[in-house]
Amino acid sequence: MSWLPLSFGAPMVLWGLLALPVIWWLLRLTPPKPQSEIFPPLKILARVLKREETPQQSPWWLTLLRLLMAALIVAALAEPVFNPHEKLPAEGAALALVIDNDWASAADWNKRVATAERLINDAGSHGVPVVIAFTAEKANAEIGPFDAAAALDRLRAAKPRPIPTDRPAVYARVAGVLERLPGTSVAVLADGLAAKGDEAAFNTLLSKNAARVVWATADRLSLTGLTAADNQVDGFALTAIRAPGDPAPAQVTAGAFDDKGRRIADATLTFAPGEATATGTMAVPFELRNDFASIALDGERQAGAVRVLDENSKRRRVGLLSQAEADQAQPLLSPLYYIRRALQPFADLVEPSSADLADAIPQILDQKPAMIIMADIGTIPAQVRQRLVDWVDNGGTLVRFAGSRLAAAGNDDDLLPVRLRTGERSLGGALSWTSPQPVTEFPKAGPFADLAPPTEVTVSRQVLAEPTPDIVERTWAALADGTPLVTGLKKGKGTLVLFHVTPEATWSNLPISGSFVEMLRRIVQLSRNQGAAVANAEAAATSLAPYRMIAADGSLVPPTPDARPLVPGAGALPVTLENPPGLYGSETGVFAHNLLDATSKFEPLARPQITVPVTTIQYAFDESRNLKGALVLAALALMLLDTLAVFWIGGLFSRRPRRAGAVATTAAILIVLGALFGHADLARADDAKPGDEVAITAISKTRIAYVLTGVPGVDSISRAGLEGLTRFLIEKTALEPGAPAGVDISKDELSFYPLIYWPIDPSAPMPSQAAIARIDAYMQQGGTVLFDTRDQFANGIGADSTSPATERLRDILGNLNVPPLEPVPSDHVLTKSFFILPEFPGRFAGSPLWVEASLDASNADNRPVRTGDGVSPIMITANDFAGAWAVDENGDPLLPTVPADPMQRIYALRAGVNIMMYMLTGNYKSDQVHVPILLERLGQ
Repeated sequence: MSWLPLSFGAPMVLWGLLALPVIWWLLRLTPPKPQSEIFPPLKILARVLKREETPQQSPWWLTLLRLLMAALIVAALAEPVFNPHEKLPAEGAALALVIDNDWASAADWNKRVATAERLINDAGSHGVPVVIAFTAEKANAEIGPFDAAAALDRLRAAKPRPIPTDRPAVYARVAGVLERLPGTSVAVLADGLAAKGDEAAFNTLLSKNAARVVWATADRLSLTGLTAADNQVDGFALTAIRAPGDPAPAQVTAGAFDDKGRRIADATLTFAPGEATATGTMAVPFELRNDFASIALDGERQAGAVRVLDENSKRRRVGLLSQAEADQAQPLLSPLYYIRRALQPFADLVEPSSADLADAIPQILDQKPAMIIMADIGTIPAQVRQRLVDWVDNGGTLVRFAGSRLAAAGNDDDLLPVRLRTGERSLGGALSWTSPQPVTEFPKAGPFADLAPPTEVTVSRQVLAEPTPDIVERTWAALADGTPLVTGLKKGKGTLVLFHVTPEATWSNLPISGSFVEMLRRIVQLSRNQGAAVANAEAAATSLAPYRMIAADGSLVPPTPDARPLVPGAGALPVTLENPPGLYGSETGVFAHNLLDATSKFEPLARPQITVPVTTIQYAFDESRNLKGALVLAALALMLLDTLAVFWIGGLFSRRPRRAGAVATTAAILIVLGALFGHADLARADDAKPGDEVAITAISKTRIAYVLTGVPGVDSISRAGLEGLTRFLIEKTALEPGAPAGVDISKDELSFYPLIYWPIDPSAPMPSQAAIARIDAYMQQGGTVLFDTRDQFANGIGADSTSPATERLRDILGNLNVPPLEPVPSDHVLTKSFFILPEFPGRFAGSPLWVEASLDASNADNRPVRTGDGVSPIMITANDFAGAWAVDENGDPLLPTVPADPMQRIYALRAGVNIMMYMLTGNYKSDQVHVPILLERLGQ
């Protein structure tokens, strides 16, 4: 049942909506109010007490809310689907999916996968097995039948391949499986591109127990491919193709890329209305064209839009030299006429401006040619000869043609591939009984091995090579009587080539034959690598390893595991899974194997004549949405609103004692509602205040503070001293304080620290009254300040004459609420809080440590322990504790003790430990003496 864009999986459940009027009536109906008789003595109380009234019926809006909740539940049980996709005919004995996963399917592969997933899911809902086959995979790939889950796994593991389809072979395998499954639904997910053998393939597939067919294709064949990229005289000539019959004009842009993937040139190709072919030219200098590694069409994410280039696509500069003067009236007799005509399509020709070889050869060499052709040049001037020899040794290719001048010049071992006999050989003349000789089969070891022998070519005159043991190896072409026609020799990095005939049609008709063009082209190709002449016969017999492959989406990728070495041969090589398109070879040289060639065309795939029912669909993503979950959530939300409304009607939120509970209930409901509708995070106020992070850090560990006096030397000693005490505490006790903290008593929070060490220095500024007031408040709230005048040898407390530090301390204490003080008694907690200490030395010894006096300090006999549980808020010393504790980064003392006694520093550190333990434990140690009395009173 379907009402677009909404459908229901269980439409019969919607009949439950007819019960809504009954539900309305039940919700509105309430039983009659029971009659009540009031006992007469309680009549007066009945009038006073407030009676709880029951409404006669529910409010209309609450009833409507409940009806809507019921309607949502009924609709959810009907399994509604928004924007449903068409149910496909996947029932029957099986579902056979045949999917094109070739290069033409790469651009919209995800849509094809989504379409196939819908088909498989529909088959799974009917419990139908699935046969799934891909037309660009190996012939022995498993095709099923599978269950729906296994078929989905295989579908998601598949990917488009950069090769053509093989429908005949794959369809035949599927037809063989369908023979055992009569009544099968066949789904054809084609790429829309016609291929050879399609008619027979479809006949084979659909004639084997196909009960119905699902035909899926794209809206239209919108592929654009690149079939040719020829490096011509003026630029790279590009040819692109598209499907025929498109009435709209179109433009495509092609980009050229170097071997590092950088874009270095562009061209625009225009399709005329109704035309399937477009051409364009990349008009750039040939030096830049030689850097092209690939050319690709913009916006086309498929392998047919990319062409890789090898050495055959590069042009080389060829220099032409001749000693004969040009005859404009008889151009056919010019020595360079046929050479120019043969080389112009694939080489850039340069000629000198001077006829003098002494000037002409340097002019040619200055332009850095890859090959130089000399037409009947005899002796080379001595002043330029060595430069020409060096050019050949460094990789140049020198091609020489015979003639009367060369025959008379004699041998030149550095610039000729073979030694020559003196004079010329004449065939078919009045003085020769030998007739003109034809050209025989090209030697298998030469660069012309794969060329057909030119049967129409004959030679009537030539220069002969001296017979040597290696003459056969140097022969690239020979006459029927075995005499060499073309000889070649690798010299250094370059190559020497000699045609034993003239370049014009006087000694032979070779220059006017088609074979002459191909022979020169092969020699130019050899010169591409600067004279690295590798015989084509050897290359044909050698397999080239995969180097860089073209992926189905048109990108260049490393070789795939399926790729195998390629064996080049004559003619176009097929593109297969073992030999996908790309570059084969190595960094020293590659062979381009492209998907499309000049004869390729895009023909749309026509649907065959099918006698069984056919359902035609388009590739598309599944945009349907199941609304069952959303409706259930909405019903639950309305249920919570109903509960909230009942609480409100019952006066829950208006009763004062329950206000907190109601607020909590409301908050909980809001949280649940937020979770149901996908709002995981509720907005809340940020309660953080400035300084909270500092406060948390300060209280995370116990830290000792020291007052920043503003005197650099004093502050550094204070910090080093407290760091030394911290290390000693960590080593000797279970306490692990944090790093010491320097505090500004005028603004920093002091309550974070149990003890503040204050070194008194007369040169430091006098604290303000506000700062002293903060210290006084800190002491009143339980903190302790350790004042250290560090002036034991200057003067002590109580002396007639006082030191400046003591005067400054008196000024500070005069503004504080200082309790009575006394030197630490022998039985004070400080003397036994950790170590047993009779005195408290620092860097100096002798000054007492002053603390708050006991309440009964005058009665020494009645004072076995200190009275009270508090800790002295103030301590005063002149022994310079920090100076004794101070250490450097290595733990070595910074200042000497006075007197220089190592044990005095140990006692000073122990004094610091006792002070810290006293600060943290209070009178705990003193209270231990009362334990026996307490146990006695408890009867223990």
